[in-house]
Order: sequence, then structure tokens, then C-alpha cells
Amino acid sequence: MRKQILAVLVAGEIGSAVLAWRDLARRPDSAVRGSKRVWRVAMLANPGNSLAYWLLGRH
Repeated sequence: MRKQILAVLVAGEIGSAVLAWRDLARRPDSAVRGSKRVWRVAMLANPGNSLAYWLLGRH
């Protein structure tokens, strides 16, 4: 049961990161708080930062 829950959480996190990367690529610089490069590095270093991008990184 725990492995199934972990698998769902990991899949959700990967999906969120992929969607955040796609959104970041398509969004103009003026619609992003901060540098796109910094957001990419942050999401690469820790995929959990994609949640921070969704909450804080977009205008």
C-alpha cells in the first residue's frame, strides 16, 4: 500500500514539474516573477519547487 501511495505521489510530482517546465517555456519573461533561468535551476535541483513556481513564480 505504501509503495502505491509513493508511486502516485512521485508520478504527480513528475507531472507537475513537466507542466511547469512547459508553462515556463511558453510564458513571456514579463509574466514570470524572477528569472526563468533561476526557476529552471530550482526545479531541476528539486522537482518539488514546481509547486513554488505555480504558487509564486507566475504573474
